[in-house]
Amino acid sequence: MKTVMVVDDSRIMRNIVKNTFSELKIPCQFIEAGNGKEALQQLENQPVNLVLLDWNMPELSGIEFLKQVRAMDQYKDLPIIMVTSESAKYNVIEALKTGATDYIIKPINEKIFMEKLSKITI
Repeated sequence: MKTVMVVDDSRIMRNIVKNTFSELKIPCQFIEAGNGKEALQQLENQPVNLVLLDWNMPELSGIEFLKQVRAMDQYKDLPIIMVTSESAKYNVIEALKTGATDYIIKPINEKIFMEKLSKITI
């Protein structure tokens, strides 16, 4: 079974993301983190197949997490999708240039979510 890491400082948002997988009947197990620092620590202990990452979080933002993960050889190809309310074009461009695989703007639309997931192999 595939493992998905959901990184968001909102427990409610993490639950929404997990429920979206369930509603779309995508079987997987989840690892949760409330910020980028916690996510980095968990990534050291358990391999994952996909990261869904918020931008604005305490301690270590999503974009900083992304920079650190992409600097590690073993995670250069790890699919990381930003799931964030940051909708400005420059934010999307920055995330993609930094190494995000894709970008989803909150609130999550199931059709768009499924389209984005179908583009990657987890």
